[in-house]
Amino acid sequence: MTTVLYLLTLVLPLATILIVFGVRYYAAIQQAKARLADDGAYRQLAESASAAQSQIATSLAAMESTLSDVRTRMAAVETILKAVE
Repeated sequence: MTTVLYLLTLVLPLATILIVFGVRYYAAIQQAKARLADDGAYRQLAESASAAQSQIATSLAAMESTLSDVRTRMAAVETILKAVE
């Protein structure tokens, strides 16, 4: 057995093991980066949903106020119509 062949039989399996672990480590880093980006996107989506919900609540309060005013006016019109009869 030559020295080159002997060294190749030792180095190639070790290099393969190191490459496999390196690729797994790289994949874990990429997954963590992707997960972090997704978390940021979900956080931004939740903040925009919360802002939209508060805006809708404000609009609903304004609509309720307007509806109350319309009810008051309608009651006054009914009173006038009953008095006319």
